[in-house]
Amino acid sequence: MDNTMTITVGNGLEWDYTTIQQALDAVPYATRAVIRIQPGIYWEKLFSDKHDITLIGAGEGKTTIIYGDAGKTMLAEGRKRGTFRSATAFFSGEKLCLSRLSIVNDAGYGATIGQAVALYVDVREAELEHVTLSAHQDTLFLAPLPPEPREPDGFYGPRMPTPRNMTTTLAKDCTIEGNVDYIFGGGDALFEHCMVISNGGGYVTAPSGWRKDRGLVFDHCVFTSHDTPDGSVYLMRPWRPKGKATFIHCRYGSHIHPDGYSLWHGQDDPFTFAEYDVAAPCPITRNRRACTLTQAQAKACEPSMKFGVNKPSMIIWVRNPSMKT
Repeated sequence: MDNTMTITVGNGLEWDYTTIQQALDAVPYATRAVIRIQPGIYWEKLFSDKHDITLIGAGEGKTTIIYGDAGKTMLAEGRKRGTFRSATAFFSGEKLCLSRLSIVNDAGYGATIGQAVALYVDVREAELEHVTLSAHQDTLFLAPLPPEPREPDGFYGPRMPTPRNMTTTLAKDCTIEGNVDYIFGGGDALFEHCMVISNGGGYVTAPSGWRKDRGLVFDHCVFTSHDTPDGSVYLMRPWRPKGKATFIHCRYGSHIHPDGYSLWHGQDDPFTFAEYDVAAPCPITRNRRACTLTQAQAKACEPSMKFGVNKPSMIIWVRNPSMKT
């Protein structure tokens, strides 16, 4: 028996609710819910810790959720908001599906306003399809947090004191835009056929590493930019030791630096940066810390994650055989 709730959101009396947060609040914690959102711009900051949530919009750029919280903003409590309270949308729980919508943090450039997260995913299994995420610094955070912050109150926010639970995310046919560490965190994620857009110089990914050998995997993705200078963007810098990022059948624009990766503020911890069958308009010059996968190793990275009945979670090989982890 299917006990799924279906809720509609839109600007008018014909819909169940006029805001997405009202719809989320109406869902009992253990109930699966599908929330269908009509076209429009929703100026909302979302929070959901419900068990199983699906949000379906009318299309990227047609259903848009926007907020503008920033990490450097000083709050009345005398503490900066910080990275992890800046998210336009925060989700935890067991399952999440986002489809055909856009989530934006329009606070501005990180150099001025600090980190500004668009989407914070702390869900055991999440699936994003035809979703646009747009911000500048720290656009998409994939939990868990590292065990400890480097600075006091560095992890202040909704999951600071809780156990670090692993998350797994599949993003298909999505667009993700930012400039500094704009895909980051300790979760496992597979990005398939995504457009990854740099809107300034910086770093695409900042994986933090965790217990399992998965990390961030990009399969058949295109890395492009908005008039970003040549060689001004690195594909990865490890946020914590053992951070892992793998790029398979990807295409890079000239904005990607020939080295591919950078160290985190000069730290020389173990990490994995791996590639297979990638192409760029300028010569690719990787040093010894980069790993070129064999065909067999790349093949082991490629299975899609599918969730639900008869859809096993992904298994991804990401270990760099030349590195001791």
